[in-house]
Amino acid sequence: MTASPSVRPTASPTVRRRRIARELRQLRERAGMTLDVAARQLDMSKSNLSRIENAQIGIKPRDVRAALALYQVTGADAEALIEIARGAQQRGWWQKYSDVLPEWFEFYVGLEAEAAALRTYEAESVPGLLQTEAYAKAIYRRTAGEDGLERKVAARLHRQDVLHRESPVELSVVLNEAVLLRPVGGATVMADQLAHMSRVAQLPNVTIQVLPFAVGEHPAMSTPYVVLSFADSADASVVYLDNLTMGMALEDADQVLGYSLLHEELCRMALNPTASLTRLEQASRNFA
Repeated sequence: MTASPSVRPTASPTVRRRRIARELRQLRERAGMTLDVAARQLDMSKSNLSRIENAQIGIKPRDVRAALALYQVTGADAEALIEIARGAQQRGWWQKYSDVLPEWFEFYVGLEAEAAALRTYEAESVPGLLQTEAYAKAIYRRTAGEDGLERKVAARLHRQDVLHRESPVELSVVLNEAVLLRPVGGATVMADQLAHMSRVAQLPNVTIQVLPFAVGEHPAMSTPYVVLSFADSADASVVYLDNLTMGMALEDADQVLGYSLLHEELCRMALNPTASLTRLEQASRNFA
């Protein structure tokens, strides 16, 4: 579906770039053009056009205009897409931290900044959106050393603004019970971290559930994940997976549905939010 003037403008240049990429790919396919043919007509390499259509690189508004002319898109639909392309050239706040954030993680932060809903499972550590400064420092010291530590932590704390903005993100977190028991940073840091999560869990837009050891095996034993959804239906949901050295975005609708159903199953298996809050408070007292 092509954009229209009524499409709500997105705040994140990452989301805008992703929107443009998907629209251009769909328009090319609808026009019956291969990558080779379209690239030649647009005077660019096939690889560049492919990277544009996969949101790996951006595209200038004038090149969007040329592509839309090639695909015979005119009028209000064309102008709406060109305006989104202009927005995609803006800088997000996270780009100020490009010296300490890997490019693949900048992409995730750009999606997170615009997301209307986040659903996530964590097996080993507290999600970044819920971390205290001291907990984040302890994690970074162990996984990445002291280099750039303060700026990495500052970026992580800045991300948490999505929980408190005017239209806050709806956050659903399932935590393996192990997260509550591992003393990251020592007893004092961990007690403060658990108390912080107990406070954040009382926000109307935040749900934290603990997956207890007692449930035994569960369907997410092999991977943590984040499912990001957006307010505008033009921006399809995406699953994000990462590790220490790389991240991967899954955009196939069947894959997104699979992880969404997985999260629903984990929520059913986990303690309910009230019981989870009690478990968080119990764990905090154990470190006091």
